[in-house]
Amino acid sequence: MKPIDNSWLKQSPYDRFFYFIAPKVDRFKTLLQTVEKLGLNSTAITISGNRHFFIFPQAQKIQRTLAAGNFPFAGLSPYLFTAHYDRVEGSPGANDNSIAVFHLLRAAMELNQRNIDKWIIIFTDKEELTLGENFEIQGSYTLGQKLKTWGIDKARIFNFDACGTGDTFIFSTITDSVLGNNELPNINKLRTEIGQLRNHALDTAHHLRLEKFLLAPTPFSDDIGFLRAGFAAQTITLLPSEEASKYEEVIRKNPEFARLLITGKIKTLPERRLLPTTWKNINTPADNHHRLTPQFYDQIVNFIINLCR
Repeated sequence: MKPIDNSWLKQSPYDRFFYFIAPKVDRFKTLLQTVEKLGLNSTAITISGNRHFFIFPQAQKIQRTLAAGNFPFAGLSPYLFTAHYDRVEGSPGANDNSIAVFHLLRAAMELNQRNIDKWIIIFTDKEELTLGENFEIQGSYTLGQKLKTWGIDKARIFNFDACGTGDTFIFSTITDSVLGNNELPNINKLRTEIGQLRNHALDTAHHLRLEKFLLAPTPFSDDIGFLRAGFAAQTITLLPSEEASKYEEVIRKNPEFARLLITGKIKTLPERRLLPTTWKNINTPADNHHRLTPQFYDQIVNFIINLCR
């Protein structure tokens, strides 16, 4: 058997990754220390009991701006990249969602080096919901409400979730199914904005000449909370190509599969066997670093950066 190449764990910021997925670790404190070690322009803000990390371009005078009662990019349409940093108890959370956090940390470093601005990175709290909890207490829902009061209602939100295993980009269509069964305010506006975000993701994939990507429904993420708050958000995840091909066939043969994902019934129904193996492993002890595919990390970070082009 070919030995696992863990050299990526020696590279910044991934050299802090094992600290972050350790059992019983204080992930908020570890993330705070990591952000400070990297010298990123950041602040932590508590909203409805949830602690979110905000990272801004280096040129932004964040503390001075916030002290004056303002918020960077108010009234503008910055790119807003999100990844939740919480995890289910008992799971290392390597793929869900620790690795996406570290991809965005690396992207922040490179965006600063290239002097690219008009972006915000937010590491969200309370994405994972327990049995009986609804989306109104999800961190991204209350965050979205606060973003509106700060004048960031035009932000272009791209949410990154489970981006550590595989070579095939999955551009989630789960919000299409949610909108098809709801009477949310400004529903036509949301549909238009989601279409624009998805087209931008597809244009970026074509620009980078990515050969492996798929439009498909995915398990819920922060995109649902943002949607409930009136924000369009495009979730991006990854799957191994073999799993992506099988899943494409599943959703083609089972038009109702998206509904099972939305309701959460997929967790207890026989159809769960049809989920990609990568997704069945998340929120379990099997979501460890051995299942990650670091040979594709340059590709995902480059994709994030090129969304800002």
